[in-house]
Amino acid sequence: MIKAIVFDIGGVLVGLDLGRCVAAFRDRLGFARITDLLDPYHQKGIYGDMEEGKVTADEFRAYVLAASRPGTKPEDVDWSMGQLLAGVDLRTAEVVKELRECYPLYLLSNNNPISMPFCLKALKEAGLDPDTTFKEQFISCEMKCLKPSAGFYQEAVRRIGFPAGEILFIDDNEANVEGARAVGLQARLFVPGTDMGALLADL
Repeated sequence: MIKAIVFDIGGVLVGLDLGRCVAAFRDRLGFARITDLLDPYHQKGIYGDMEEGKVTADEFRAYVLAASRPGTKPEDVDWSMGQLLAGVDLRTAEVVKELRECYPLYLLSNNNPISMPFCLKALKEAGLDPDTTFKEQFISCEMKCLKPSAGFYQEAVRRIGFPAGEILFIDDNEANVEGARAVGLQARLFVPGTDMGALLADL
């Protein structure tokens, strides 16, 4: 029996557009190294370090600015990061609105201090106010660990307060789904662009 549902953010609730993000870094900043850092599921290098809480947002900005064209500003870095996000599918938003009437909902995401405000803004614009829709947010940069590490899921389970087998986790990365199952969570793979309602029809 499922008593709580945990959603990944990027690729599940908020769509991703890697091509647009890469173009923003290259065209607006002149930062050509972005393809060395950006990945649909697990960011690399200093980007991944920021998502794991090993470096600060300011340290990431400084790294990017040092390799960008003269005159580039920190806010340009933030804007380019925001271009990764493609908004919330309204069909998905409606499913989440229905679920929140029956289940406590949570967020669990590999994310960082620059992207999170953009994610929360996108959710709010879709009618999913993070403060009222989700009971708690488990964010990698704050928890100092990344999916699919067992410790990330185990700490979320501890704080949610239900047995792992009564919690459903939804992610768009098979490795993250398998990592969740390995610690006893129920987990389902969401394919971006498909119908969230169909995936969760039995709920």
